[in-house]
Amino acid sequence: MTHRSELHALALRTLIPGFTGTTAPPWALELLEAGLGGYCLFAFNIADADQLARLNASLREASPDAVIAIDEEGGDVTRLHTATGSPYPGNAALGAVDDPELTTAIHRSIGSELVQAGVNLNFAPAVDVNVEDDNPVIGTRSFGRDPEAVARHAVAAVRGLQQAGVAACAKHFPGHGATSVDSHLTVPTVDVSLDVLRRRELVPFQAVIDAGIQVIMSGHIRVPALTGDAPGTLSHAAMTGLLREEMGFDGVIVTDAMEMQGASGATGMPEAIVRALMAGCDLICTGGESQKAGPMTELVHATADAVADAVVSGRMPLERLESAVARGDALRAWQREHHAAAANRPLGLEAARRALHLEGTVPRLDDAVIVQIDSPANIAVGEFPWGVTPLLTKRLPDAVVRHTDVESDESAELSALAAGRPIVVVSRDTHRRPAARALLAGLAAGPSPVVLVEMGWPAAWRPEGVTAYLATFGAAGANAQAAAERLLGD
Repeated sequence: MTHRSELHALALRTLIPGFTGTTAPPWALELLEAGLGGYCLFAFNIADADQLARLNASLREASPDAVIAIDEEGGDVTRLHTATGSPYPGNAALGAVDDPELTTAIHRSIGSELVQAGVNLNFAPAVDVNVEDDNPVIGTRSFGRDPEAVARHAVAAVRGLQQAGVAACAKHFPGHGATSVDSHLTVPTVDVSLDVLRRRELVPFQAVIDAGIQVIMSGHIRVPALTGDAPGTLSHAAMTGLLREEMGFDGVIVTDAMEMQGASGATGMPEAIVRALMAGCDLICTGGESQKAGPMTELVHATADAVADAVVSGRMPLERLESAVARGDALRAWQREHHAAAANRPLGLEAARRALHLEGTVPRLDDAVIVQIDSPANIAVGEFPWGVTPLLTKRLPDAVVRHTDVESDESAELSALAAGRPIVVVSRDTHRRPAARALLAGLAAGPSPVVLVEMGWPAAWRPEGVTAYLATFGAAGANAQAAAERLLGD
């Protein structure tokens, strides 16, 4: 029988928590020296690329083969570029361009930046098929609503990242695109048959498996026909029966953040992590919020103890834990064999320009009123500067800027302010926000020509009466630059 201390050490190897700050605290380095699997980094860990490289060098000094993971999808989900917005457009823009070679090149450049900074696992791409326009957490993170198109670009993105030397991770299995709630806050349900799931959600996952992806991330999503009442992360039928046995994936299964209510809200994190390992997951991401309460040492060791207890009691086979560790070690071996290519940031702006979709004609904007509808970011995206306002006002000194959270209808006031001058409304996911739609309707009924710059998911909805509608397919820095050029006639 394996000694309990050995079980504890094996369990540590499966865990990738987080820490706060731009330098590694002593406890974080001590956990690595004790055998911790690695860390997931977040925006609050990163000031710039040089600092990130120094941070990761210190982590590797403590554990040379540590998994250092990050969410760098491009577009709205960026950790490297939260101060400025990403120089690369996200998946929706790349899906709109529909040039897989461009998608590969963009992700090769993203991967190169990550590897040069010491990151070896990127939690990207999102390969969810976004069939639900009201999806609050996927949206522009998706390549689109057609499974075959999403699969085509998912494979291209994986190819680019892994050519650069960073392991790619497709998410969120078995698919988060048909939900209208956020799994950070609750357990979404995708109530479809297995036949629909296989023809829609699973198509991109099968494609990236066949293309040699290293990692797939579980989603905290309930699919009653597959998982019963359990979220996918905790479902043996989903993680082992479907993903491993039916679809043939033999790489690493990593969990989405286990602190999310969709995973651990009912049981607490240690028990949820035991269940995730039993379901078939190999690496456990705890998340970005839990460490803000203080050092993770106690939670990490409590979790490792819970896993060891599950093996000692016979609840979890030792072979399951050993298999999880072996897959993680195989990933580390793959990472040691790959090296970075050169980054190509200008390509991001080219892609963003190609993604633009304009309906109508943009009037001259010399003295325009620019109205940005501010919206709270979801947890996955986080806060970053977005919009075209600063780029426009650099060139339009006579423009007037207003920000609104549309808590009340300001259309009459803004129309009076414009007094017939053009109004540019900058918004995200306008179709999901009744107050924003009402504001647009009020402005369009006035005397001013109205231009809507939609920087979120471009649903089928269109505002009536506007002069022009410009969809950017994302709010990254590259999307904003491309939109400003088009609005200014460059």
